[in-house]
Amino acid sequence: DFTMLAFDLADKWRMPVVILADGMIGQMMEPLVFQEYVKPADLPPKDWALGGMRGERDRNLVVALYLEPGAMEKVNRELEKKYNAIIKEEIRYEALETDDADLIIVAYGTSARVSKSTMKMAREKGLKVGIFRPMTLWPYPYEALAKLGEKTKKFLTVEMSLGQMIDDVKIALSDTSEKEIHFYGRPAGAIPTPEEILEKIERII
Repeated sequence: DFTMLAFDLADKWRMPVVILADGMIGQMMEPLVFQEYVKPADLPPKDWALGGMRGERDRNLVVALYLEPGAMEKVNRELEKKYNAIIKEEIRYEALETDDADLIIVAYGTSARVSKSTMKMAREKGLKVGIFRPMTLWPYPYEALAKLGEKTKKFLTVEMSLGQMIDDVKIALSDTSEKEIHFYGRPAGAIPTPEEILEKIERII
């Protein structure tokens, strides 16, 4: 679904869309159920495309150099409007068991999938753990995460790296010094296990 959506978002906003994946996804074997994909109804007309003029419209010129004073600034202002619109319309995230959570795991991709198993294990042991999964890393769901920080004080960022998303988590939760933001990472393609994450959570709690 997200691959098809990526093409339509690139079409809608006329900009590249990057899908983040990792080696584990490429090697997994499990049942796959294709859901019906509903194409967005608001895709713009392709009046920018180079399809031959045929006397039907003005020439399309693709330029990246503006020499007139103020011209490049005008372009940047238009781009700013587009980026702000994307931030407003295209943020996606998933929040699980966060209403009563004493600690929230923040993770995406394979790390989030592993963390869901950790959350289940923690809940079975009586530990109130939830998950916040950003589905878009840009635009990042800062406001949604900040709202969770109004009642939950402990957060654990889990990544398959030495920490790239943790800066975004810190920005989202920067309104108060009361937050505890912890990190657990496995770099170079190493995959954290549910048990490792649970051990980290038990030490924090």
